[in-house]
Amino acid sequence: MIDRASGLPAYRQVADDLRKKISSGEYHPGDKLPSERVLVDTYQVSRITVREAVGLLRAEGLVSAEHGKGVFIRPPHKVERLSRSRLSRAARSANKGAFFGDAAAHSFAPTVEVEIRTEVASEEIAAILEIGEGAEVLVRERVMSADGQPIQLATSRLPRSITKGTAIEQPDTGPGGSYARLEEAGHELGHFSETVGARMPTPDEASLLQLSAGTPILVVRRIAFDSAGVAVEVNDMRLSGDRYELAYEFPAD
Repeated sequence: MIDRASGLPAYRQVADDLRKKISSGEYHPGDKLPSERVLVDTYQVSRITVREAVGLLRAEGLVSAEHGKGVFIRPPHKVERLSRSRLSRAARSANKGAFFGDAAAHSFAPTVEVEIRTEVASEEIAAILEIGEGAEVLVRERVMSADGQPIQLATSRLPRSITKGTAIEQPDTGPGGSYARLEEAGHELGHFSETVGARMPTPDEASLLQLSAGTPILVVRRIAFDSAGVAVEVNDMRLSGDRYELAYEFPAD
């Protein structure tokens, strides 16, 4: 029940009680919150108060609303994106590179939805890949999920001059992924560079990642270079800011 004499707004008291039930395990990840009508009866408050309380929990990333289905408890843990050997040949050979390596380290079930298309290279992409502006590039769009929850979007662009006739142009690139197929085609990888930033998501990004209002995204651009120092892929990743941590290790010498 609500303590009317406490001075704390009713919606805050409802949110506090629901938060305690989530943290105590009374509500588990994936559980559906009681309906709005049930919450109104339970706390003896108005529908507007219940909506404000649920809105607060959504802003905190504790729950997410699915249109026509209800409000559900979100998984509480973060995914740690490890820098250590995530792109190594050994990790790729074991099919534990990049996202699948994160899944193995944190025991979540990874799924990846892939769309393939081609487009004309923009001036920026053409300059990075050292191809002519207007040259054709292959685009691999992915939605990556942990235990069914979308947490990362990734868009890779590669010159079609090196992807034609390879499994890179298929949704399933096979063991080791695109990088293994590049090396099989004679493009031995030399090094990678990454830049990291943060911003608010576009409406499409917020929808695909099922983000609560006000949740930022981490943006990572990775460029893969061959052994001659020529860029062979530009990968733009958008990571859910309330689900991801970036972890880096550096040698001391």
